[in-house]
Amino acid sequence: MCGIVGLHLLDGELEPQLGDLLAGMLLQMTDRGPDSSGVALYGDVVAGGQVKYSCRGGADVAWPHLAGEQGMTHVAHGEGHVLIGPPGHRERLETAGVRVVSTGRAVEVFKEVGLPRDVVARFDIAGRHGYQGVGHTRLATESAITTDGSHPFSTHDDLCVVHNGSFSNYFSVRRDLEREGEQFATANDTEVAARLLGHEMAGGRDLGDALKVLQKTLDGFYTLLCATEDQFAVVRDAVSCKPAVVAVHDRYVAMASEYRALTELPDIDKATVFEPVPTELYVWSRR
Repeated sequence: MCGIVGLHLLDGELEPQLGDLLAGMLLQMTDRGPDSSGVALYGDVVAGGQVKYSCRGGADVAWPHLAGEQGMTHVAHGEGHVLIGPPGHRERLETAGVRVVSTGRAVEVFKEVGLPRDVVARFDIAGRHGYQGVGHTRLATESAITTDGSHPFSTHDDLCVVHNGSFSNYFSVRRDLEREGEQFATANDTEVAARLLGHEMAGGRDLGDALKVLQKTLDGFYTLLCATEDQFAVVRDAVSCKPAVVAVHDRYVAMASEYRALTELPDIDKATVFEPVPTELYVWSRR
């Protein structure tokens, strides 16, 4: 049992509230996943070929100094750190002793072992603005409780995946992806789903078509919420034993494992609320 939340804003006037709204949604899912928590926030899109690297490191990392050495810009969000610079710096940063959690023009990922309230406070989530966000609270079942094993998984530029459920054939799919050049950082089944999607999108598919490949490739019980720089998608397996609810409003699209996570959203009483149909793909794009 895990908790998923997501918010895709259609009204720019809500963007200053993104972090606060997403944090409130995530806190409502605490009892569904006390082991670890995380969020991905989309906003402040960088231009000029630059890339944002969400990073994690020990207390001994001198972030401004590291950024200067790498010819990059450092931005702190509470205890979270984002470095902005040219593409292709992941290996150089990890050689310097930090872990790169995500890369992309728009996305920033912050996750850690612990309760949502602690993660929200640690990374100043409530104070953030943006146009899209996803969050997850994890109850670990098939792999260790670690920061690397927590969600969201961001395996390719601006792609994020959060997952409630389990895949039964993920090891064989992982082996096939490794033959195709994908490199894995954890033993988590959700990383396999994320890398499969990223691999398919790198080959030219859009998010919806990549999810169709996932449906044919991965077996199991799942509710998935996936995001890219400009898309937001929900899909469930054929049995759909993992809960999900979606709210569509003129100002936003929201998704959560349970309705209680949506109750504090603006004018939720005016939204169209429904349970996603098994196997049907729901994809929304930025206007």
